[in-house]
Amino acid sequence: MNKNNSDEKEVYQKLIRFGKSKATPDILIPKVVKYINYPSKKIKAKVLWMLGELGLKNPEKIEPYIIKIAHELKNEDAKIRQRAVGALGRIGRGNFGLIKPYISTILSKTKDPIPDVRMNCIWACENIATTYPDIFSTSMEIFARLLDDPGIRVRRESPEIFRVIGKKFPDFVAPYIPKLKTVSETDPDNVVRIHAAGAIKASTT
Repeated sequence: MNKNNSDEKEVYQKLIRFGKSKATPDILIPKVVKYINYPSKKIKAKVLWMLGELGLKNPEKIEPYIIKIAHELKNEDAKIRQRAVGALGRIGRGNFGLIKPYISTILSKTKDPIPDVRMNCIWACENIATTYPDIFSTSMEIFARLLDDPGIRVRRESPEIFRVIGKKFPDFVAPYIPKLKTVSETDPDNVVRIHAAGAIKASTT
């Protein structure tokens, strides 16, 4: 094993230990952020994921690093884009105001060429919608297009945003009930059909 690989492994294990630590966010966050520019995609992806989890419960403490996280939405590496959009979703679930300037960029990832990035974008929006569903009142057509996505993981996740939003704002979902019903009856994947049916139930009961 060369030195770079050895160093990467050591840092990754260190981050795992940080994740299990009982340290306060004030102590833990600076330790994690220290590696955000580490020259390893694996390390950067891990850091972004950890910042998202830390930001869920302590969004204001992550605020100084949000601009850096958002910048990674343009990273050429798909895994980094996945982790960045996911992190913003978790932070936004805690405090939408902190990530509001980036909501358009987040939604643009629904058109990312990589299916897993599109799927993680939906998941991020679900996180935000859990506490701030009303901010997606004009975005439902974007999610509706993903019901026909060629990526199976995207199609499995896309009905879930309708379920989350439909619980509190069924009127937002109402125009898409016919489409969800079609998906629930005709999609070749059983998970997609179940999730679509669940979205209808959440929005109509």
